[in-house]
Amino acid sequence: MRTISSANNAALAARLLLPRDFLWIVARDRDDNGPQAVGFWSDVGNVSADVLDPDTGAIVTRTWYGSGTLIGIDAIPLVANLAVQTVTIAMNQIDDLVQQAVRLYDCKQARVEIYRGLLNPLNRQMVAPAFCRFVGFVDEVDITTPAENQTGSVTLKCVSHTQEMTRSNPDTRSDVSQRNRVAGDRFYADVSTVGDQEFFWGRARGKIDGKKAKA
Repeated sequence: MRTISSANNAALAARLLLPRDFLWIVARDRDDNGPQAVGFWSDVGNVSADVLDPDTGAIVTRTWYGSGTLIGIDAIPLVANLAVQTVTIAMNQIDDLVQQAVRLYDCKQARVEIYRGLLNPLNRQMVAPAFCRFVGFVDEVDITTPAENQTGSVTLKCVSHTQEMTRSNPDTRSDVSQRNRVAGDRFYADVSTVGDQEFFWGRARGKIDGKKAKA
């Protein structure tokens, strides 16, 4: 069961709810490979809002850009297992900041964080820092450039961070690999040749054919 703050719980009980989604993307600069972060939210105008950092649980303040930049986010399944979740995010194709994020920067495998904030409809202020609902990576970026009188789109297909648990280790048992971990470790020094070594007894060289033992 999800644990929410007392402020959010009070807002739920009083039926003072105005949910808004917040999207945080950390892309890669194509020039220097440095991280480039940008935030969008599902409302108009630019705001500064608090969120709960999914890694540390601390409250951080970030800038979020609105005015229709974030069009829609698929329903996020709330499960308590290690299954890889997939979420599709639709964004405004004509917005300059969206174009910068998906064209100027490299969004492939960019970190994605999705938050849900509850606003008080009376003052349009969040009752508590937005809580994280999804952490993952951009798996596919689909940019549709429209022809005349047609509609374009920017779609991000994201997978949850549990995908990392499905990756296999490409490392092999070799002398070089072992010494990369510990320089003086020679445990695998002969691993590449031990299969070709022959041991013999007496005067005859070569391998001795084995025979199956009788039952």
